[in-house]
Amino acid sequence: MPLLNLSLDLSLNPLDFIEPGTFKEIKLNGLTLRSNFNSLDVMKTCIQGLAGLKINHLVLGEFKNERKLERFDRSFLEGLCNLTIEQFRIAYLNKFSGDDTDLFNCLANVSVISLLSISLESLQALLKDFRWQHLEMINCDFEKFPALKLSSLKKFVFTDNKGISTFTEFQLPSLQYLDLKRNHLNFKGCCSHTDFGTSKLKHLDLSFNDVITLGSNFMGLEQLEHLDFQHSTLKQINAFSVFLSLRNLRYLDISYTNIQIVFHGIFTGLVSLQTLKMAGNSFQNNLLPDIFTELTNLTILDVSKCQLEQVSQMAFHSLPNLQVLNMSHNKLLSLDTLLYEPLHSLRILDCSFNRIMASKEQELQNLPRNLSWLNLTQNEFACVCEHQRFLQWVKDQRQLLVGAEHMVCAEPLDMKDMPVLSFRNATCQMSKVIISVSVVTGLLVSVVGVLVYKFYFHLMLLAGWKKYGRGESTYDAFVIYSSQDEDWVRNELVKNLEEGVPPFQLCLHYRDFIPGVAIAANIIQEGFHKSRKVIVVVSQHFIQSRWCIFEYEIAQTWQFLSSRAGIIFIVLQKLEKSLLRQQVELYRLLSRNTYLEWEDTVLGRHVFWRRLRKALLAGKPWSPEGTADAETNPQEATTST
Repeated sequence: MPLLNLSLDLSLNPLDFIEPGTFKEIKLNGLTLRSNFNSLDVMKTCIQGLAGLKINHLVLGEFKNERKLERFDRSFLEGLCNLTIEQFRIAYLNKFSGDDTDLFNCLANVSVISLLSISLESLQALLKDFRWQHLEMINCDFEKFPALKLSSLKKFVFTDNKGISTFTEFQLPSLQYLDLKRNHLNFKGCCSHTDFGTSKLKHLDLSFNDVITLGSNFMGLEQLEHLDFQHSTLKQINAFSVFLSLRNLRYLDISYTNIQIVFHGIFTGLVSLQTLKMAGNSFQNNLLPDIFTELTNLTILDVSKCQLEQVSQMAFHSLPNLQVLNMSHNKLLSLDTLLYEPLHSLRILDCSFNRIMASKEQELQNLPRNLSWLNLTQNEFACVCEHQRFLQWVKDQRQLLVGAEHMVCAEPLDMKDMPVLSFRNATCQMSKVIISVSVVTGLLVSVVGVLVYKFYFHLMLLAGWKKYGRGESTYDAFVIYSSQDEDWVRNELVKNLEEGVPPFQLCLHYRDFIPGVAIAANIIQEGFHKSRKVIVVVSQHFIQSRWCIFEYEIAQTWQFLSSRAGIIFIVLQKLEKSLLRQQVELYRLLSRNTYLEWEDTVLGRHVFWRRLRKALLAGKPWSPEGTADAETNPQEATTST
């Protein structure tokens, strides 16, 4: 008695022989023979033993980890000519020897063919009169893309294959379903009916490939209903309205296609579109513009991970049928509910993983009435009194907000990572008078603090002047210089003044400052208070040093308090005026007063040291013998302000 619904799986059972006639006039729903044979000859004999079988689904081959046969020739399927087969699948067979010209001749009348993980040169030799309606090639090895010519084929699945990189046109006039994902293919001038040899195509999947250049607007493919480009790199999508002719398209996925939306007419013509996925791309200026004007039938829209910071107020005005909107993983700063007011059919809104702090009080009532699921988790909520109404709204809308208990505060610091629901309105009841007094007091304290901070060292100098101002000076001069010029100070200035005649005692920070005392305190107490004069060594390094400028500014205050011309300027090198003008006061002083210039020549050095000693002798209580050079006009090289 014929068995119509029985499926028989004999996989992994060793078979050496099948008695001819065993399956004669038997009807099976399915028969699976995988990894059963130790040799190709045994396999051929057993297949011939299936003669007379009528079967809906026949599976031959091996398993990925159970390989017994190394090579195959085109004759091993000849025994299938004596079977009646509706669907046939062959899996995990190694490379065939010779060509595959007649490999599938005994399967010409099969409706569904599935090739899984086999190695073929190509399928160019398939006859046009094969009656295949559904062909699958998955994870196979090809030397070149199969340029098929099958007049009856309606569905072609060609995925995860290897050995090919360029798409080749084929002729499949009855084709309605085409899946070419995950092949690392490159397409040039995609897409039109000439590429696929059909104008009946309704489903086209080109996802997870390499570069797809859009060179036509799908001419001849007006019946397309499903189009998927996700995770392929699209080029020239902003050049023109590429989807203009696809008025029947209902599903479009351009997610993660490395495009930046610039052209506002990109979706022109998609009047029947119901699902649009465009996650992982970007928009000009991180702004979602009004680009959905013709998509009045859209029900699902995904613009997640698009780096959006702003949304045009008119972006959703033409989407009355939208039911699901994904705005997650962007950079939105607030929940602008006015944007979603035109979405009368909206049920699901995902705004998670943004930077939303709150929503304006007057906008909270503008959410669509049909909204039943709102995700605001993983945002940066500010749990402060300024947003008290929003925080209360969150508490009142727990049924609407999915995961409301996981919404946490980002600021202030004392509430960081605490649940938004834990915010208490009582903390915002402080009296306005107390707040005003606190603000005014804070401002006064801040102003006083800034003034004290800005003039702190000047005040220290003034206090010290009252204490030390009338005492005798320990040093003849305090030297202000950049550490970059220390070699000149040590080898020239110190050597000539302290070892010369008369000797002068200089205050130098590396030698005379007291260890353990703050630098600023040493400058004021040891440098200015105990010195008769100040020598300022001006150089490019000096002007660029913040410490040097600080010491110079204190020196000006010191000179003002001492009421005498006590600053001697030494210019080590010629300075660019543009650089010198950065210190306006110093520039003015050097422009209006006499200063010393260092010149490393015999005459220049003689004149320099003579003038410097005269300047230092001015006001010195004693004048040793042999200093005739210091008898005339000791003020010659000093400056005044």
